[in-house]
Amino acid sequence: MNSRNIILFSLVAVLYVGTGVFLSWNLALNILNLGLLSAIMALGVNMQWGYAGLFNTGIMGFAALGGLAVVLISAPPEPEGWAQGGWGIMAGLAFGVAVIAFSTWIYRNLKRGTARSIALFVVLVGGFFAYRAILDPSVEAVEGFNSAVAGNIGGLGLPSLLAWPVGGVLAAIAAWAIGKIALGLRSDYLAIATLGIAEIIIIVMKNEDWLARGVKNMIGLPRPWPVPYEVDLQQSAVFLDWAAHYGLDPVTTSSIVVKLLYALIFGVVLMAVIWLSELALKSPWGRMMRSIRDNEVAAEAMGKDVTRRHLQVFVIGSAVVGFAGAMMTSMDGQLTPGTYNPLRFTFLIWVMVIVGGSGNNWGAVLGGLLIGWLWLIVESLGPGVMSVLTYGLAEGPLKVHLVDSAQHMRLLTLGVILLLVLRFSPRGLIPEK
Repeated sequence: MNSRNIILFSLVAVLYVGTGVFLSWNLALNILNLGLLSAIMALGVNMQWGYAGLFNTGIMGFAALGGLAVVLISAPPEPEGWAQGGWGIMAGLAFGVAVIAFSTWIYRNLKRGTARSIALFVVLVGGFFAYRAILDPSVEAVEGFNSAVAGNIGGLGLPSLLAWPVGGVLAAIAAWAIGKIALGLRSDYLAIATLGIAEIIIIVMKNEDWLARGVKNMIGLPRPWPVPYEVDLQQSAVFLDWAAHYGLDPVTTSSIVVKLLYALIFGVVLMAVIWLSELALKSPWGRMMRSIRDNEVAAEAMGKDVTRRHLQVFVIGSAVVGFAGAMMTSMDGQLTPGTYNPLRFTFLIWVMVIVGGSGNNWGAVLGGLLIGWLWLIVESLGPGVMSVLTYGLAEGPLKVHLVDSAQHMRLLTLGVILLLVLRFSPRGLIPEK
């Protein structure tokens, strides 16, 4: 890392420290944790775009699958939900997978013609109705039981840390399925396909209450080891004695300690992902991926399987995003499908990669930390800044409108930053070598 890069990271560090000194350390650490998670997601997207030139606009869906993994793995089980119809749901899903597998076998093994078309039609249509006949009664039974507080099958009750790699696996499986269908499309069609599939994932999570309570949300998800709950710290005699010794407020200090532990865990994961990404980028595999990105025809002429390599990097990048999505849900302690939107989980991550410098892992990290800070600090400072700007205006509809629109300052600020970077440093703050 050269001196220019060190200066850039130092300036970003000054922004976070300044936020803690002049505003609140709780706020600074909260922004830092979200910035670290965003940086991990940006690294995943950088693998797809910076290494291979794949334009994935379905980042939101992979992050949501990571969050779903936390519910399925670490949420407490619901024995009554399973008793009401959980096994019926599993049987229905297994039957659906079997229908798809059998249809695939028919397509691959029967000769093209009328017989194959009729067989596929009969299996798919008949299988669909049989699948719904098995699944629907069980779903209604589970969702109808104690729906105010449950109405789902729950999770396995395992430690939250185990859910993070499972989140990556879920996202990787979805990416493989999407890639097998969409990676043969042109880049603009790939972007449309991934965006649409991400929206489908969110719609399924919102409407299938048996899975994770849908829009009723899953709350009270366990925290990862070794992060304690603030209330437990506030009841600990050792912690209270330590806070009293230094004259600290136990409530505020407990929140800061929890956020510091999260920052430590996320920082370790981020450094591990950077290390592996750098190894991959500098390896023969990384050079091959960049050659495919720069000229697919020439790479294919040299004997490279372009579609297979695209699928490979698409799966790896999506797994990283899913891993980070699981970490975010563990930190929040809840899964709220309504909060997943393309602006926050797709567009913002893309801005981080572009501003930092696509094709450069350290650029993706810088962009994640910088844009993550900017996105959240403007939300906090926006109303105050707008109140100062409108101080001289008379009370009336105009002043009320300007103050109420302060929340949109983050979009304006983000757009201005993006335009400035594209104008004066079009390859990003830390461009690819």
